[in-house]
Amino acid sequence: MTDHSSTTRYTVDAIIRPLTPQDDAAIAAVIRDVSAEYGLTPDKGFSVADKTLDCLSEVYQAQGAQYWVIEYQGKVVGGAGVAALAGNVGVCELQKMYFSRAIRGQGMAKKLTRQCIEFAKQHGYQSMYLETTAVLVEALALYEKLGFNHCQHLGQTGHDACEIAMIMSLITNITMPRKM
Repeated sequence: MTDHSSTTRYTVDAIIRPLTPQDDAAIAAVIRDVSAEYGLTPDKGFSVADKTLDCLSEVYQAQGAQYWVIEYQGKVVGGAGVAALAGNVGVCELQKMYFSRAIRGQGMAKKLTRQCIEFAKQHGYQSMYLETTAVLVEALALYEKLGFNHCQHLGQTGHDACEIAMIMSLITNITMPRKM
């Protein structure tokens, strides 16, 4: 469900904002370009092959789902989304996180991932799951640094070429005060 009130500005003059239908072509182009750069071809089962790639704004209209884009110098240069992981109650998936070269190394991936995590917590998800591949070295390092742990694959995401599955608990452990 789109919430247009969650636009955030950062010091690199980039804006993180919810995806709109006008952004569909631009974010699809980013995903295709970055996928080609890393050799993630459609024939191998990566997200670049998704039939919904050109209409992501429609996909993320579901309750408990959201996709954000990063706008830099007037252009969409990246994005990521959150949606429920089918067949796994309380689990959401971090999806389609891609960044053009123009924005890499600026800390935007960490900021956007944290925004996705906060959204997931606010929508009652207990865990966040993702699938990735070893060629995305920078992404793997980020996920591990943020607290994602390697796990077995969950559900049928359609991305069978993503050999690495990771999960993060979104439940904060609350320590009860001791009785005196």
